[in-house]
Amino acid sequence: MKHLVLTFFLCLSITPAVQSNNSLPIVPKPAKESTSGEQVSLQKKWDIFIPSQLSVSREYLSSIFKEFDIEIVYTTDKKNALIIVNEDKKLAKNPEAYQLQIGGKGKITIFASSENGVLYAFQSLSQIVKADDNTVALPVCTITDEPAFPWRAFMLDESRHFHGMETVKKLLDEMARLKMNTFHWHLVDDPGWRIEIKKYPELTKTGSLRNFSYRDLTPEKWDETYPGKKTFYTQDEIREVVKFAADRGIKIMPEIEVPGHASAAIASYSWLGASSNKEGKGIWGDLYNVTDPKVEAFLHDVLDEVIELFPSKLLHIGGDEADYSHWRNNSQIVQFMEDNHIPTFSDLQVWSINRFSKYLASKGVKMMGWNEITGDNIRNEAHIEEGQSEKLAEGTIVHFWDGDISLVNKAIEKDYNVVNSNRHFTYLDYPYEVISLEKA
Repeated sequence: MKHLVLTFFLCLSITPAVQSNNSLPIVPKPAKESTSGEQVSLQKKWDIFIPSQLSVSREYLSSIFKEFDIEIVYTTDKKNALIIVNEDKKLAKNPEAYQLQIGGKGKITIFASSENGVLYAFQSLSQIVKADDNTVALPVCTITDEPAFPWRAFMLDESRHFHGMETVKKLLDEMARLKMNTFHWHLVDDPGWRIEIKKYPELTKTGSLRNFSYRDLTPEKWDETYPGKKTFYTQDEIREVVKFAADRGIKIMPEIEVPGHASAAIASYSWLGASSNKEGKGIWGDLYNVTDPKVEAFLHDVLDEVIELFPSKLLHIGGDEADYSHWRNNSQIVQFMEDNHIPTFSDLQVWSINRFSKYLASKGVKMMGWNEITGDNIRNEAHIEEGQSEKLAEGTIVHFWDGDISLVNKAIEKDYNVVNSNRHFTYLDYPYEVISLEKA
């Protein structure tokens, strides 16, 4: 049986319950907690023992407690350490589980199944610290916790609005506080291309000089409007962000859109587009001509450079909102479909997505995509024919974002893992009238 997991675009990984008077002020709410009602007072120098086999970033752990002016010292003297971390693979089936014990004599003991469990224990510890000028007060308590969902994600769309590394790092710090473990980095879409691809420099030279508000500016006009403004990440910057996230227990999944939302790429290389190739210039909303071996080779080259940068071995292929009129109006594509017995444009999309899934799998990478990749007509639009012949490749993760909720069950029944990001509950760029805080 496959599982349904949830992702939120800006919310908690576990919904906090209403706190009682003795409840600890920890967000997300721990699975179990018990308190004695007593407190212990500690000095602001903490000796911490962490087993060498746990590769936790000492620098990051220390930074968690800087706001309290607590000095962290890492020691190999387990017996005399104030905080002792123990690796315990049998603690729970959940690999991110932890237990935090604060004793009446001030000894702090952590049991964790993995590095992430260690990080989460220290995050919980940081939320119950009460510090004054010289000392720290902590409640005597035991916290036993594990996340309710294995996928706890935030998506940032930097194609439409580029934010830059400083903002992304602040976001990752807040994700870490909330024990979220996946950053869905939407780097490519119609408004802009935000990641350096060395083999195809025009993707950033031309494709990055645009955004959601200014999609039709020429590169010259962009430079005039925004002199010296860089709106993409170099590969070295990507590596820096990936390392920063990993230190916080967060894996990064990049999104590289196929076959639609490709306007920025096609503006850079018009031969990629089903309509743009005929016009000799980029057409907004065009689709990649996925039947052209040269276009497929281009996308393979791009994917090769991207997956080298992201050790998560996860890649989001997009797959949503493809305007099939660009394929319908291309006689070569229509002929290809006839020759290969592909009955609908939805089937052509699944056919192409499956080829990329197979390619990524050969590199040890798992593919994910918005729920249009199933071939379903998710909005029951009259101009779209549902897929008839092609079946989405096994092992692909279906990312539900739109359509009737029955589509989630349909995908699960077909043995796909599903991430639920129902846009009516999780898209916090929507107005408050659509998604209230209570609804989110």
